Amino acid sequence: MQAVQSPIIPVIGELIRCNPGTISLGQGIVYYSPPPEAIAQLSEFLANPVNHQYQSVQGIPALQAAIATKLRDFNQIEMNSQNCVVVTAGSNMAFINAILAITNLGDEIILQTPYYFNHEMAIRMAGCCPVLVPTDEHYQVQVEAIAQAITQKTRAIVTISPNNPTGAVYPEAALRAVNGLCRDRGIYHISDEAYEYFTYDGANHVSPASFALSQDHTISLYSLSKAYGFASWRIGYMVMPVHLLEAVKKIQDTILICPPVVSQYVAAGALQVGQAYCQEHLSEIEAVRQVMLRSLEPLQGIGTIAPAQGAFYFFLKVQTDLAALELARRLIQEYRVAVIPGTTFGMEEGCYLRVAYGALQQATAAEGIERLVRGLRAIVGTV
Repeated sequence: MQAVQSPIIPVIGELIRCNPGTISLGQGIVYYSPPPEAIAQLSEFLANPVNHQYQSVQGIPALQAAIATKLRDFNQIEMNSQNCVVVTAGSNMAFINAILAITNLGDEIILQTPYYFNHEMAIRMAGCCPVLVPTDEHYQVQVEAIAQAITQKTRAIVTISPNNPTGAVYPEAALRAVNGLCRDRGIYHISDEAYEYFTYDGANHVSPASFALSQDHTISLYSLSKAYGFASWRIGYMVMPVHLLEAVKKIQDTILICPPVVSQYVAAGALQVGQAYCQEHLSEIEAVRQVMLRSLEPLQGIGTIAPAQGAFYFFLKVQTDLAALELARRLIQEYRVAVIPGTTFGMEEGCYLRVAYGALQQATAAEGIERLVRGLRAIVGTV
């Protein structure tokens, strides 16, 4: 555990608490709450005393059915005898389930850099080795580089699209190439799709498990935290080959016994409302995104961002010799604006900052980004 990095969100959170009035462009959450139809399910949950007992390790039937319908209609993933769904306590748990199910000690998992820090942490906790493959200048996957990184110990390649922390959306051709590589090499493709509904500028989300001949080696991870304002309810799910089910059930029964039943009831209600609920709020998030893009323009020469057509992040490269964590600390203490340092995403060379905008209304976002730009121009200009 000493080799595992400490989570950065609590570190930044403590700095924010010590500097009242700070606007956070840090944590990746949305500004809205779950749909009323979801909360209405609480009365049904409370009406049945059996719901206070342990339930299925895979998830209650009503939620399993709702997930199967959503997967068919949105992801073009058909449930059949080759695959299965396991409901989890968020997609982070789905990821650690997958890693523990497919690896032995010392095995390797390929991550794209910048990576999602909890993925890297989970791999190390499992006694495995993250193998880091850089993305290109637009944070797109480099399939040839991935292929060259595969060894006899490689068990999976991880992709995140839409991406955290960069906001990149991987095109279908790239995902097909990665998925085909996994099939040909006899390894798994772990596809994290937590931000599946958050795409802009005509970008489309594609689920690798919808590809022909993909079901035996594709593990797909999903979350309700973002799309339905469900962060604290801790509900996600995984779609995986049925041959992994016995292993995953052992893991989940040991760690969790069963996903929180009250959260599953609310999740079933949310999925009945469906994607339309998230779409209602995407216009506001897109408006905030445009405010951020316009406000970042004065940073030319100081910082650059690559195209970001998904999630609700920009990954800002700052032209400075300052360490990213030191820069983030100064921005909080001197300019009352919080961002996440890029080192926590594996970017050790250069100074990078993740800027998040999903949690803010337009006025607050405009003030926060103005503070960020003013702070960067002042701090970087004095280095």
